[in-house]
Amino acid sequence: MQQLIATNLDQLLDRFRPATLFFFTFLSLSAHANDANLISSIQAFLYEQTQDLGDEVHIEVFPPAAQLPPCTHPQPFLPRAGQPKWGRVTIAVRCGKNGEQVRYMQASVQVFGNYLVPIQDIQAGTIIHAQMLNVQYGDLSALPKQTILNSEDVIGQLARRPLQAGQVIQQHQLREMPLVERGQQVTIEAAGRGFRITREGTAMEAGAMGAQVRVKISRRDILVGTVVGQGRLVVNEQ
Repeated sequence: MQQLIATNLDQLLDRFRPATLFFFTFLSLSAHANDANLISSIQAFLYEQTQDLGDEVHIEVFPPAAQLPPCTHPQPFLPRAGQPKWGRVTIAVRCGKNGEQVRYMQASVQVFGNYLVPIQDIQAGTIIHAQMLNVQYGDLSALPKQTILNSEDVIGQLARRPLQAGQVIQQHQLREMPLVERGQQVTIEAAGRGFRITREGTAMEAGAMGAQVRVKISRRDILVGTVVGQGRLVVNEQ
């Protein structure tokens, strides 16, 4: 008798399993249909935000876990100024004609493109040249936040610390090559309509291109200039 009951129970469960599976699939498809417009608007928004960051963009938007009313007239936006646009991101969406309701959703954004790595180990204090670098292709969103992607931001810079071959180069690992050294004799000039004055002086601090450097002209006179070349500055103010 027990075996018969167990057999009947198994048969009964087998009869209900397909219906249960279909029920959950139906709910999932229905929810997907309701959220399709919302998800596509978020995908379009994220693509617009990230299309210039790399060569290839992969976007996955995660539907809301709770069963929410349809979001009409969706208007996606980034809830925090300056937030990262790749990796795991939070997107806010205004719903309704007047944006009276705001909901938050999660998305995963992968950006693929080129980045730079040293061909060989680079010692601290070395000026980086183009032949020291190699270009690799990969998921930029998986790299450290300070990874440098453009060669013009690396070539001519000074390695602040040792750089390992094949490893990404980060902003904090480099510093600009100084064109003016502290204590160096420099030329500083001021120009205006119909005149140009050039003076010699002593730099009171080091500076790279575009840096503001104080220059001592005499015991009492100190000028502030912008570095425009090797040992050359242009006066900004006295």
